[in-house]
Amino acid sequence: MSDERHTRIEVKDGIAEITLDRPERMNAWTAQMGVELNEHLVRCDQDDAVRAVIVTGAGRAFCAGADLERGGETFAAGENRTGRAAGPTIPPAGPTIRASVPTILPWDVRKPIIAAINGAAVGVGITLPLQYDIRIAASDAKIGFLFVRRGVVTELSSTWILPRLVGIGRACDLLLSGRIVSGAEAALLGLVNEAVPAERVLPRAREIARDIAENCAPVSVALTKRMIWEHLGGPPPAHVAKREGKALSALGRMADAKEGVLSFLEKRKPHFTLSPTKDSPRLDPLD
Repeated sequence: MSDERHTRIEVKDGIAEITLDRPERMNAWTAQMGVELNEHLVRCDQDDAVRAVIVTGAGRAFCAGADLERGGETFAAGENRTGRAAGPTIPPAGPTIRASVPTILPWDVRKPIIAAINGAAVGVGITLPLQYDIRIAASDAKIGFLFVRRGVVTELSSTWILPRLVGIGRACDLLLSGRIVSGAEAALLGLVNEAVPAERVLPRAREIARDIAENCAPVSVALTKRMIWEHLGGPPPAHVAKREGKALSALGRMADAKEGVLSFLEKRKPHFTLSPTKDSPRLDPLD
């Protein structure tokens, strides 16, 4: 692995801010970037001091897709594009994989992940934030699933996630045409949560992260996020209701539930003390 870092992370006041950091290449995706991003997400998942995560891009782009410096061999066989280490173009073995760091997928991170899509997001630049929980985009950002225009297919579970976000018809439009949409249109389609002026993208993501960090119980957030993603697979509603009921009952007897009510009644900020890594009650299995 190169000594040059392709990402950076800053943790402050409960919020981790991860930046894809190749601005001279519009943050084009590399195997090293995938490994580093995975390391950051593992750290965020395991650190109870982190309450929310933001992922953004340095410079004028979020991520301009795969780095095309290999020309016609960019998508050649021999590279694992299944999403290992939270991204594509990761060799299945070799020096770029740190054996000491586990692989984690974004929906398994126990903290909300907010994509601050500050500019162009194409190819993996948009399939990656599809795996995140909240997406804020610049109104004029160029966003596109360009895979069919490059002779390949989409990745990172996007054919599973995108129809659930925008509906089958709109997903077919975006994936089968590979057309570019603006951030403003992406918000109308439901692809992103909000579209704001480019200079407001990161501040808006920070506002959301700060609200979660200051006002939401971390174990409650972790369990709710897990159920959202797991229940997208379509378990029967009665099964989901039973699972939610048991989780609610377990949390209702714990300290954060008492604190949540008392802080509201006493008109003060809550001080939640339970740990997502240590105190989360077990959920019933889905099968």
